[in-house]
Amino acid sequence: MQRTKLAPDYEISRVIRGGWQLASGHGSVKSEDPVADMIAFADAGITTFDCADIYTGVEETIGRFRLRYRDERGQEALDRIKVHTKFVPDLDILPVITKAHVESVIDQSLRRLKLERLDLVQFHWWDYSHPLWLQTSVWLEELRQAGKIHKVSGTNFDTDRMLEMVKAGVPLTSMQVQYSLLDARPAKRMAAAAAQHGVSLLCYGTVAGGFLGDRWLGQPEPTDALENRSLVKYKLIIDDLGGWDFFQALLRTLRTIADRHGVDIATVASAAMLSRPSVAGVIVGARDRSHLAANLAISSVELTERDEAEMASALGMARELEGDVYTLERDRTSRHGSIMKYNLNKGAA
Repeated sequence: MQRTKLAPDYEISRVIRGGWQLASGHGSVKSEDPVADMIAFADAGITTFDCADIYTGVEETIGRFRLRYRDERGQEALDRIKVHTKFVPDLDILPVITKAHVESVIDQSLRRLKLERLDLVQFHWWDYSHPLWLQTSVWLEELRQAGKIHKVSGTNFDTDRMLEMVKAGVPLTSMQVQYSLLDARPAKRMAAAAAQHGVSLLCYGTVAGGFLGDRWLGQPEPTDALENRSLVKYKLIIDDLGGWDFFQALLRTLRTIADRHGVDIATVASAAMLSRPSVAGVIVGARDRSHLAANLAISSVELTERDEAEMASALGMARELEGDVYTLERDRTSRHGSIMKYNLNKGAA
């Protein structure tokens, strides 16, 4: 497993185990022992775990994992584990948020994760029309200086607001963004701006909720209700890009590339993002360890110039997604109200 430094004193595995799929409300969790699954990931070299204060039950599960991993593998092994959580204030509190509230939520994450200092906190803000997002980022930086947070980061902010936080003196370590072969919006402006200011990109959605996988190759366009919020969200992206025929052509190209490397489509889709400028890691969702071998293969696949050219040709048929990072999702949710915002996009924060 490749590793990389987000800062001189902060190293992660380039493949990060996502936690949204373990949250209540994301369908049935199949694993009988999610802590044992996390141990398997850590032993295999995937030592960085992503979660959020709004992913119901996930911080607590990771906290139990940390204690068990220390007991079974020792403190030195535990020190390699990094937990990236998120601070996601509820929509209703945005107009009246206070530093005391921010600190209380950070303290809650500390208790849940069994940590004395949070490794990395990724800040999300639902609605820019409530202007306290910048002040809130400063409060998080003050909590970092107070020793409750090691690294302050963001998630789903656009390029302009990322730069405003940096200008305000918030030393962002990373920005978590939706970035995949289907969604290249971070390449428009953010990747270059992030590189200029020492901000690494951590990518979620690299397999588009599962759409970029062998399961969908050759399948008719779904007409029934999709099984989870991820698929609903990414189906909208596919529609915006050009529709099902375009998507199937892309899958056929990816299958050809995957055959050359002896892997599956999902592995190629995620490996492609690791080669993009400013990208430090990719976040893979996993309910259990059944796809661990494929997850491990992501960082070892070396795509060739031929592979990249074939992907570029297939993607050349797509329409360009509008806006900056997460702009489309914010516009879409503002048209449909806060209930859709919570039900459809909350897990992507």
